[in-house]
Amino acid sequence: MAPLHTDRAFEQHLGTVRASILEMGGLVEDQIALAMRALVERDVALARTVVDRDHTVNRFDVEIDALCLKALALHQPAARDLRLVTTALKITTDLERIGDLAVQVAERAIELAETPPVKPYIDLPRMAERARDMVHRSLDAFVREDAELALAVCAADDEIDKLHEQLFRELLSFMVEKPDTITRAMRLLFVSKSLERVGDHATNIAEMVIFMVKGRDIRHLDAVPRDL
Repeated sequence: MAPLHTDRAFEQHLGTVRASILEMGGLVEDQIALAMRALVERDVALARTVVDRDHTVNRFDVEIDALCLKALALHQPAARDLRLVTTALKITTDLERIGDLAVQVAERAIELAETPPVKPYIDLPRMAERARDMVHRSLDAFVREDAELALAVCAADDEIDKLHEQLFRELLSFMVEKPDTITRAMRLLFVSKSLERVGDHATNIAEMVIFMVKGRDIRHLDAVPRDL
């Protein structure tokens, strides 16, 4: 897609913003995967690595915000270019929060590592993979300015919500039938909720991409639109 302006310096600045967001997104995706692997493999050292790397996610958040504010100050973009920069500012907030959620999963992995599992880890890795895919596709939609892909990400959130509800019911039955599993089951519920929230943040990013491209705000609608 051709740029809407002729300022080469501004286009290079936007390229730096896009590249930085993709790098931050890749790190966050990796954090989700490593946190889940730490849980499944009961790997405390790996879980602590996830916790320790969160400062890198936070550094990206600060640096990208600074790039965006500099773009606003130096180039005073308008219309779609302005929406792109303000969308980038919001995306970094969601990515930083996803990073925090990956840390929460890693912390639960540390707590659960020394106790026998309540049940085989099947649903949680599936949720993590779905959530990670949503994050990846939402960022792909941002870079490609692809509103249809962003809309597909929004629709995918229902699957993660259903997996969370299913796991909630299953773990609740464990807690009722075997009270000695309550602490472990609650920690798994926290993991499930964290992954469900990752899906919510990926949806936030996708909704902002739709606004950036189409100028249409679909937040807070009762249902995801079928088309744009």
